[in-house]
Amino acid sequence: MLVLTTLGAPERRRLRGRRGAIVQEAGPQAVPTSRATVVTPEPFAGRGEAEGWLTSLRAGGEPQDEVDAAVAILNRALHAHRAARADPHARDVGAGQALAVRIGFGSGESVAEGRYDQAWELPPAARTRTRRSMEGPEERFAVLLGGRDSILVCEELVLRARADLDAGRSREAALQARVALESLLSELGEELEHGRRAALEEDRQAVGDAANSALRGAVPAELDEALRASVTKMEVALRARRLAPPPSPGAERG
Repeated sequence: MLVLTTLGAPERRRLRGRRGAIVQEAGPQAVPTSRATVVTPEPFAGRGEAEGWLTSLRAGGEPQDEVDAAVAILNRALHAHRAARADPHARDVGAGQALAVRIGFGSGESVAEGRYDQAWELPPAARTRTRRSMEGPEERFAVLLGGRDSILVCEELVLRARADLDAGRSREAALQARVALESLLSELGEELEHGRRAALEEDRQAVGDAANSALRGAVPAELDEALRASVTKMEVALRARRLAPPPSPGAERG
């Protein structure tokens, strides 16, 4: 069960007329926050079992599994909201964007209202699955803003395909991946190492089959597996490009 609550909503005051207000200083604006609570339908056998479950998570279990499952449910609701409102700007969210992430137990109504018998507030490092990387996103951000590199179309398309896969939207991911793959092969061109390019060329058939299946209905399991593998290869290819020496000043890559 998903419970959504708005907290601390500022009082809405009517402006005089419809022309807004004249201001001399852009101070901070009070904004509401939203709390999303996912309550599992299967209850614990008793308090002892619940305490043991939470203790095991804190002692080295896999809290990310619990967080990922909750985020997936929230993103399904956001996907439905996006479609119902025809709002392209309503987006998926990740645990790393949350002000706080808590795992706990209590009665259904109390937990829905933010009250627990016992809960653990996760530190930021435990909220998401992270992988070590030599990438310097801040450096590339500066390079992009400085006009010394450009954002490839395939970069955005691969990100969208990954977001759909992570949210369990295999049909959308297959259609995104087909265009992403063709775009990547075209845009990277000779930048792609020969073996990596050959592997991606070989993926065209499976990714195309997955996209064709997506047009008819569900993507079969074997094609879904091939699709995921291909998106990972695309991510690796783009990561290799980002790790390459940046363009010299005055030069533009892209």
